[in-house]
Amino acid sequence: MHRVLAALLSVPLLAVTAAFADAAAEAPSSVASRPALVYALPDFTVLVERNGPAVVNISTKQSLMYGPQEFGGEDGLPEDSPLYDFFQRFFGEDGTIPEDVDPGRSLGSGFIVSADGYVLTNSHVVEAADEIIVRTSDRREFIATIIGADERSDIALLKIEGADLPSVRIGSAGDLKVGEWVLAIGSPFGFEHSATAGIVSAKGRSLPTENYVPFIQTDVAINPGNSGGPLFNLDGEVVGVNSQIYSRTGGFMGLSFAIPIDVAMDVVQQLKEKGRVSRGWLGVLIQDVTRELAETFGLRHPRGALVAQVLPGSPAEAAGLRAGDIILSFNGKDIAISSNLPPQVGVAEVGSIARVQVLRDGEIIELPVLLAELPEDDAMMALSGQVERAAANRLGLVVMDLSDEEREELRVPEGGVLVDSVEDGPAQQVGIRSGDIIVSFDGQPVTDAKTFRGLLEAVKPGQSVAVLVQRGDGRMFYPIRIPAE
Repeated sequence: MHRVLAALLSVPLLAVTAAFADAAAEAPSSVASRPALVYALPDFTVLVERNGPAVVNISTKQSLMYGPQEFGGEDGLPEDSPLYDFFQRFFGEDGTIPEDVDPGRSLGSGFIVSADGYVLTNSHVVEAADEIIVRTSDRREFIATIIGADERSDIALLKIEGADLPSVRIGSAGDLKVGEWVLAIGSPFGFEHSATAGIVSAKGRSLPTENYVPFIQTDVAINPGNSGGPLFNLDGEVVGVNSQIYSRTGGFMGLSFAIPIDVAMDVVQQLKEKGRVSRGWLGVLIQDVTRELAETFGLRHPRGALVAQVLPGSPAEAAGLRAGDIILSFNGKDIAISSNLPPQVGVAEVGSIARVQVLRDGEIIELPVLLAELPEDDAMMALSGQVERAAANRLGLVVMDLSDEEREELRVPEGGVLVDSVEDGPAQQVGIRSGDIIVSFDGQPVTDAKTFRGLLEAVKPGQSVAVLVQRGDGRMFYPIRIPAE
């Protein structure tokens, strides 16, 4: 065995294979009969040589305006300052410094998708840009125009004037497998045409800020400047658009997220045809089905998307969906978790009839829903009666009032608030979970969310209170110490 280890440290891969074969020959027959699996690492050199010229560096210029600033007054220079007369001489009696302009710059990546000069990148790379400069690997520079941009998918389509430009081959993210090798080319921190490799870590990831993109998660090193660059498979096909990273430092921490190329190219096609993107709209507010909620609704295990609210005037309301329904499948595709639903609804054709399978009162029924077009964000907020998602309180809880249907389903005849989400804080530490019903707080009945906020605000920091929580058919008190502000 020592001889084999020495070979591993000193000889090429073919010799390593031979060393394993020699060792197997000397080993007992039961060991020698096992197949030896020796894999070579992929060679990315040809892939980079062929596709590198189609990857571009993108820089932008924005005019950042600074408003007039007073040099006098309470927060400015005192009148007896030797500089006061100097500034007054140059900026006048009104005592204001005029607006200034700072040419801000952004840096990102992109790739040419067709020989006539269409370039795909992230929407946030070119946001608010006054001028977009596209630089190719052979040092040519082009001024690009924006054909269209879609903030919800974070995709932008640019156009540069050129002919016979190098372009990438488009693949499909649907064929990707977890564990498969992938490679990114981009301009991290401005270092142009840098290549990094890794594997697909997961598929169909939903991020809190992006409900309509089932992200590809990888461990490919992605850093600021890689945004908008391509993610390749080993066949040299683009399977994703590098978009986001998870980081506590601003640098790479092993979690990168790419937009599936199928989603990106659908957006590109719509931007080409009409300059905007339309998506299917169901019109429900949903939440995850926890283990406790699954038991309450008679499910063997948590699955589906629980309808918390049906928006007025929505396709869901017209089709008869109700709060308390659990959506199990959409157009024949299972909904394992609630985050699976928005991307499937979004890609569905506006005006089509969708088949929505729901669990209601212990029975599975199917409802046909005529899908409408997803409204703009402001219109969605108005329909849902929300200005923005509620922030967690000092306990780390986001609570909401119970609808009549939820009261009936959860067997809460009156009072109580539903725990919508639990963040890091005192409530999480004692074991309160999403889906719990808070019935009383510090000995006082909780009738609604407003009452709960008032009771919480009245408790002094450092004080301990008893919180009565209903979970399923049982109730339990949890002691919580109110943290300092």
